[in-house]
Amino acid sequence: MDRSKFLDAIIENAIDGIITIDDKGIIEHLNPAALMLFGYDRAELVGQNVSVLMPAPDKLRHDSYIHNYNETGRKHIIGIGREVHGQRKDGSTFPFRLGVSEVKFSDRKIYTGFIHDLSKEKANEEQIKSYTEKLEVKIKERTRDLVKLVSELEMAKENMSALFEKEKELNQLKTRFVSMASHEFRTPLSSMQLSASLIDKYTVKQDVANVEKHTAKIKNSINNLTTILNDFLSLEKLEAGKVEATAQVFNIISFAEEIAEEMQLMTKQNQHIIYEHTGTKANVLLDPNLLKNCIINLISNAIKYSGEDTLIQFNTILKDDELVLEVKDNGIGIPDIDQHNLFEPFFRAHNTGDIPGTGLGLNIVRRYVSLMDGVVTCKSEQNSGTIFTLSFPSK
Repeated sequence: MDRSKFLDAIIENAIDGIITIDDKGIIEHLNPAALMLFGYDRAELVGQNVSVLMPAPDKLRHDSYIHNYNETGRKHIIGIGREVHGQRKDGSTFPFRLGVSEVKFSDRKIYTGFIHDLSKEKANEEQIKSYTEKLEVKIKERTRDLVKLVSELEMAKENMSALFEKEKELNQLKTRFVSMASHEFRTPLSSMQLSASLIDKYTVKQDVANVEKHTAKIKNSINNLTTILNDFLSLEKLEAGKVEATAQVFNIISFAEEIAEEMQLMTKQNQHIIYEHTGTKANVLLDPNLLKNCIINLISNAIKYSGEDTLIQFNTILKDDELVLEVKDNGIGIPDIDQHNLFEPFFRAHNTGDIPGTGLGLNIVRRYVSLMDGVVTCKSEQNSGTIFTLSFPSK
């Protein structure tokens, strides 16, 4: 086969577009693939400047590219493949990879452009990009859902832990209650039974002194049982939400003096309750019943945990914006290790020994004080006494 015909056959049947131009940029030849890419007939392009196939701004710059190359020899496109855009007959543009080669003859130069259409590749890239963006959105959504699920699982775990701790605490309370009840009820009942039997014995002998002694023991045991039952009743009402603070105006001095006088009757030998008031005013707005219960509980503890021949200081301090009540004793005090749990129900300090008590009193005090928008605090050192302080905003 003739070599020129062989080359023509290759060019005419090439998949990529091939265009040749002269050194002025005038189109001399296009293969069928190039004509199909740009949508022209051969006659429409041969003799035209190749810039007709370029969109702006390359359309305006192309001639200067060729001129600069001819003048300086610096290659801008020739021999360097790059991605450009072409413009079809209908005005639409498309991306393609352009490779330009230079062919020199004795009398002139021609340039051959090899055009590989990138439309499908770009479309695929855009599709992949779109899929990638959608996938990223899906991943973010799934990640957000996963984070939400993990958060819900963590919350459920915390709730289960809280329920477990609550159940554990309840079991501990039940254990404390059974232990306390079996001891606190049995002791006064045994005392009453023994004292009643001894009274029968001493009555026959008309031993009045011993009869009075054991009668006092019975009364004391009955008081202990009454205190226990009152604590249980108060706790039950609090748990059921049946206790509400009903505030009214009353004179705190006369109120406190009356309580101090009542509690003095319950003191041990040579125990004395000293009451003092500080402030120029006396009227307060609180629930007197709840407050009385709190004070009686604190003074009862001071009596119970202090020895004979001791003083119990009961103070009220009324300021412009606050009412403070203090109960101080010089008793056995509260160990540091126990002070954290002091207001928990059924809790009793390790140094209480055989001193009777339910472990409910301080819990009830704290809850009553809270109902009146107050705060209860405690300062204590073992074997050095205790100070309980009730603080209420003055209204």
